[in-house]
Amino acid sequence: MAIDNQKKAEILAEALPNIQMYRNKIIVVKYGGNAMVNEELKKTVMHDLVYLSTMGIKTVLVHGGGPEINKTLEKMNIESRFADGLRVTDKETVNVVQMVLAGKVNKDLVCHIGNLGGHAIGLSGMDGGMLKCKPLDEKHGFVGKITELNMEAVIETLGNGWIPVISTIGFDADGNCYNINADTAAAAIAGALKAEALISMTDIVGLCEDKDDPETLIHKVYISDTPALIAKGIISGGMIPKIDAMTKALRQGCKKAFIIDGRVPHSILMEMLTDEGMGTMFKIN
Repeated sequence: MAIDNQKKAEILAEALPNIQMYRNKIIVVKYGGNAMVNEELKKTVMHDLVYLSTMGIKTVLVHGGGPEINKTLEKMNIESRFADGLRVTDKETVNVVQMVLAGKVNKDLVCHIGNLGGHAIGLSGMDGGMLKCKPLDEKHGFVGKITELNMEAVIETLGNGWIPVISTIGFDADGNCYNINADTAAAAIAGALKAEALISMTDIVGLCEDKDDPETLIHKVYISDTPALIAKGIISGGMIPKIDAMTKALRQGCKKAFIIDGRVPHSILMEMLTDEGMGTMFKIN
């Protein structure tokens, strides 16, 4: 249904208090899943980031790129293997991860933002000593656990009014590259930056009491309630590490965290600039 000009003006006017609340504050957006492989959705996500940046909101984009990595590995006849939801990353695979994430995926996103009138700089966790790592464990190979963060390059980029676009690879003292889970990296960055918000784009509507019924969406969760939600099975499977990462971000100084449905066009704007929102918000009590 078409929206007339008066309605459009009313929507913008209603967004003003939220724009003022976030202005000059930092938000971190974790981007991946279906919103990354669907070109139309990708365009709307980049549009939202440019819009927020134009409104004076300091926007950081942290991205993965699993589907593109899988596609490249397949072309190179390298098997994709996973354990506990994480990619098993041997030396050959981590070279591909570095090439795809810091190269093709990162620069494609920077280009999209530029074509929409925004200003972006592509970075990786290896740039400026941003994400120093050690191996997560032996079975995952070159999957990194973050040990140190340096946000100087990100802060410098934000200070110049640009959007940092960060690929989730890190390094160790011997110069090895590590593949880092995107949720883990985004949460660590949001905590280190004391961000106003961490927004995780997923392939679900949010946290639901019944995972098969979107009408049971839980709009707000305090992190002290998460153990009970895990015990009830409401938080389960791959959602547990995602919420663990968010919890760490909140405890390190990020003000609030959201899980939103990246399959919905302009979901970032709907969550941030409307009173109703559209996903699940996590806060410390």
